[in-house]
Amino acid sequence: MKATKIREMTTQELNDKVVELKNELFNLRFQLATGQLENPMQIKAIKKDIARVKTILRDKEINA
Repeated sequence: MKATKIREMTTQELNDKVVELKNELFNLRFQLATGQLENPMQIKAIKKDIARVKTILRDKEINA
């Protein structure tokens, strides 16, 4: 997910996105534990997306 696309979202949409990404991360970790995960790099990508969204949320909070 690109940062420019994230910056266009509202604060509520960003909060919803964080929850959605955390649920996806949980599911990926569950698949990893059961041996069903095909691409372990997905976990790293989701973690980076969560960090990116949280950073932009914090930036919006500071600027408000």
